Amino acid sequence: MLSTYTSYNLIARDMLVSLDRTASETVTAREAEYYKENIGKVTSVDAFLDDYQLYSYAMKAYGLEEMTYATAFMRKVLESDTSDANSFVNLLTDSRYREFATAFSFEASTASAQTEVQLDEIIGLYSATAANAGAAIKEETRYYNAVIDTVTSVDQLLNNDRLRSYVFTAFGIDPSTWSRQTIRGVLTSDLDDPASYFNTEFGAKATAAQTAMQAANDELATLQPNDANAARIAQLRAEIVRQSAIIANAEKYGTLASAFNFAADGTAVAGTVQNASQKTSTTELYTLSNPRATSAAALIHKEYFESRIGSVTTASEVAGNPRMVNYLKVAFGLDKLSIVSSTIANILTSDPDPNNANSYINKFGGSDKEAYFALRAAFNFQEDGTLAAGDAAQTATQTATVASGYMSRYNDKDDEADELAIRRFKSQIGAVKTVNEFVGEASLYDFALKAFGFDPAKVSALTVKNVLKSDLNDPKSYVYQLGDPRFVEFAKAFNFGSDGNITAPKLAQSESEILVMSRAYVTAKSRFGTEDDKKLAEEEAKYYSLQMQKIDSVKEFLSDPRLVAFVLTANGIDTKSVDAEFVAKIFTSDLDDPDSFANQQPDRAYRQIVASFNFNAEGQVERQDDAEIQSRRGIYQTIDGYVRQKLEADAGNDNAGVRLALYFERKAETVSSPYDLLADDALFEVFKVLYQLPDEIASADVDAQADMVERYLELKDLQDPEKVSKMIVKFSVLYDLENQSTTDPALSVLTSSGSAGISADLMMSLAQLRTGG
Repeated sequence: MLSTYTSYNLIARDMLVSLDRTASETVTAREAEYYKENIGKVTSVDAFLDDYQLYSYAMKAYGLEEMTYATAFMRKVLESDTSDANSFVNLLTDSRYREFATAFSFEASTASAQTEVQLDEIIGLYSATAANAGAAIKEETRYYNAVIDTVTSVDQLLNNDRLRSYVFTAFGIDPSTWSRQTIRGVLTSDLDDPASYFNTEFGAKATAAQTAMQAANDELATLQPNDANAARIAQLRAEIVRQSAIIANAEKYGTLASAFNFAADGTAVAGTVQNASQKTSTTELYTLSNPRATSAAALIHKEYFESRIGSVTTASEVAGNPRMVNYLKVAFGLDKLSIVSSTIANILTSDPDPNNANSYINKFGGSDKEAYFALRAAFNFQEDGTLAAGDAAQTATQTATVASGYMSRYNDKDDEADELAIRRFKSQIGAVKTVNEFVGEASLYDFALKAFGFDPAKVSALTVKNVLKSDLNDPKSYVYQLGDPRFVEFAKAFNFGSDGNITAPKLAQSESEILVMSRAYVTAKSRFGTEDDKKLAEEEAKYYSLQMQKIDSVKEFLSDPRLVAFVLTANGIDTKSVDAEFVAKIFTSDLDDPDSFANQQPDRAYRQIVASFNFNAEGQVERQDDAEIQSRRGIYQTIDGYVRQKLEADAGNDNAGVRLALYFERKAETVSSPYDLLADDALFEVFKVLYQLPDEIASADVDAQADMVERYLELKDLQDPEKVSKMIVKFSVLYDLENQSTTDPALSVLTSSGSAGISADLMMSLAQLRTGG
């Protein structure tokens, strides 16, 4: 009979061959195939427990075969929330139950419109888009000014998407409905020629509209607002609105025509398409078209005010100019609806003496009194609104004071609106359950589109719905047909299924797998560490959890060494034992191919790592079927566990010591405290043999037993494969001495005659023990 160590070594020296041999046995292979084919069909705990072949297979895989009968107990294990430290399974001292529970997931992943990371990213993007609005305007204006002077025809202008977009934005032309014939006709019109395209298509209509609107207003003035006239009044008001739109349209196209100098045939000499004044007007219109108050827009408003204030002679001129009124309201923190032009006029003509209780400012200033007085002090008008002889409306110092106030406050309103929009989005997005709900809530819909640089008024809601329902893993899906990468990123920011309902987020690892990985990492790093070590491990787990929500591909994952090291450590793999090339080969392995790199590793942890990720054959993240009660990692872990258990059990049929040695090799690194060892009968048996302790010690007080374990064994040594290997050699020798011969072991070793009772294999084991082999 072979010695325990020799038998053990025959198996352990090429574990891959040993495992493959066991896995390929007819019965074992058939059971594994049944498990793989049927576990995906199970949808509930009851169905799992009722399928004895599946259930018993899994129980044996996790070393719980003796508990297969206890279905009520195992139900509580499977229904436990493994993320809750106080759940049933987490209160059990035997870690096998927790391993079993984490291999399954009978609760669907949490469906949400956005994860915390997606929420943070869209808010960050919104803020960045808002902050960069000025830079984008500046860049587009630079391009426009540089290229417009090279244009020699209307068609060249209209064929340049970037130039055309700039012009359309500046003059308020809808890019989705524009007519080339109309725009070309307007740009080639001579406004002084009654027969030009503009004058015949828009000018004449505008003139007729003016006449019709005046007639409607005249008639409206004669009607009393009563029931008898209600219908006619409504008609006239609708007519006024309609005619106003015609006039506004004509004014828009008239402004466009006057901004360019194309000949009737659409040609122009380079550099003459626009003169300096026309270019300035166009760029100002473009800059001011943005609803946000950018720095460029602020400078335009500042220049406008300062270019006109020198010629102002009355307060009514200021109050009657809307742009000057708005400039002053912002400069003095009075940008509110209650402050109108008449308010400004009254402030500018109020008695500036703060002691005059009857002055307009003292009577009506209220909480804004200080700002009213500051505004009054910025001008030199008399109380009748005129200027005294020799006075100007403002001195240079007063003008500079107003400018300083304006430039420091011009974007306050936008900042406040942004803060409000962010608060609303954060508070409302969690309640969204469908695409229709999202699109139907303007505060959410507009915020999201603006974050990605879209104008909500110019994007079809139907387009947005189809984008959000697109399959990002299908290159033929709707979102990719649009040809705009912003839509792809927009779709990635939300979690909607093809049916328009929210789904679990598409993550590189599911929430449950991230939890399993994180818990394993913290355990590994803090097993013999301090509280500080545990805190550092928990911080690293937070980093891992956060980053895994951002990973879109294998390439991204492998490019972050912290993530790779985290996964290796969590799975008991020394990060120094593998290099980047090895890890890359692991992650590019096809787990369905038995000859793939990952499947050829004796350590089955490698293929379980790969199986824990949701990468497809192209290395991209794909959404997993949320209905499956066991992940791919869980399936491989269960099958690998079953094969290993079968291997150990078969070895034990011939020699129980071999089974104990194999078990010790597998479980030694999981021991964190003496109580872990005491709670595991097999490990405790190995410990007793190693240190030649009698069975009676098991009846001692458990704390006393724990103290004894720590006296005999340095638990950290169980993390060192070399030291564990030496322990196995020692165990094998001592086990054989206890079970193979009744001769005194020491006498047998020391006397030649005694050696007859010890096999050659045992003598070899003793030699290895002595040399550390």
